[in-house]
Amino acid sequence: MDVRVGDTLVMKKNHPCGENRFEVLRSGMDFKLRCVGCGRQVMVARSKCEKNIKKIIHQDEG
Repeated sequence: MDVRVGDTLVMKKNHPCGENRFEVLRSGMDFKLRCVGCGRQVMVARSKCEKNIKKIIHQDEG
């Protein structure tokens, strides 16, 4: 999967705050994500995160 820093990921499951969009802050063996709704930052293993991605909104698409 082509996930880059700055992209927004729309996930299948919601964050506890109710938002399902996350901004990618760091990518590698794991992702550092920031919830768009509440601003909380989480680290998620790449394999687990890729299973739960519904859509990738690239930073240059808007």
